[in-house]
Amino acid sequence: MQVYKRLLGLVLGVVCTSLYLGTSFAAEFPAREIRLIVPWNVGGSNDISARLISQIMSEQGIKVVVENVAGATGSIGMIKVANAEPDGYTIGMGTSSTLSMIAQNLTTLKNDQFAPIARVTTDQLLLLVPAESAYGNLDAFLVNVKKNPAKISIGTPGSNNLNHIFAVMTGAVVNTAIVNVPYTGGSKVIIDLAGKQLEAAVLKPSESKAQMDAGTVKPIGVFANDRIKTLPNVPTFKEKGYDVFPYGPLVQMAYLVAPAKTPPAIQERLITIFNKAIQDPRFKQASEDGGSKVDDMTGKALGNEINAVTKTLSVVGKKVFVAEPK
Repeated sequence: MQVYKRLLGLVLGVVCTSLYLGTSFAAEFPAREIRLIVPWNVGGSNDISARLISQIMSEQGIKVVVENVAGATGSIGMIKVANAEPDGYTIGMGTSSTLSMIAQNLTTLKNDQFAPIARVTTDQLLLLVPAESAYGNLDAFLVNVKKNPAKISIGTPGSNNLNHIFAVMTGAVVNTAIVNVPYTGGSKVIIDLAGKQLEAAVLKPSESKAQMDAGTVKPIGVFANDRIKTLPNVPTFKEKGYDVFPYGPLVQMAYLVAPAKTPPAIQERLITIFNKAIQDPRFKQASEDGGSKVDDMTGKALGNEINAVTKTLSVVGKKVFVAEPK
């Protein structure tokens, strides 16, 4: 019995010491720069958000270095995050695109490889065409799609993701097919669209704002139930009578995660410092100007949302991509 008590005391002592050290370490965290991996090209909406967060956090005395690791619809960069040392100094920006890859088993990634930190933005997606397109409104464009089955090219950042789903649904609403052209990021899609190498593209407003302002591309439809506040003259597919959500609602979002085994105290510290930057009025205003929304979802609630979105994408992906012509 005495031996048992001594062992119990030793175990409790180790646990208490570990908790104390973890709390002490968290209080001093971060002691060096944090690496934020963005699994998309420089210049895309997620990269823009990450760099603005980094700038705001620098004012708090916290250095965040943004690293772009594009490829495989976000999987390559997020694999680096999952395999990083779980000390809080490497985090990543996940998106619904990568969740779609997870949902369809097109990547080795799993959601339980990550600890959810904070949601960055949610976005509505646009259908855009070159500014001088002969089909400069949604109805005219869809008539052209109908007349040219499997010939109209629609560019998307990545494949088997929400952008790809909506590209396919653009043809599906008029019972025909399109040609999806996947890229490694939105910044490359918009360049080719403005250069008239694509007939259309599915992008976030923030990825295409500069070209819209410059008059080189034109938004003709919103994949949502409501119009975008900053683009009040662009109609939704719904109001035009086209159902692009036949299998249920979908949300495009970006969010921050750490490796799964990051200590809880460090996770809480990451939540605190990053959510402070996300809730900064300058970030919220810039996001709204770009057509995005910012909320206050963090930690466990974000984890639940990630799992829910993945589940929906599993259902929708099977229905959309299995039927897509190859």
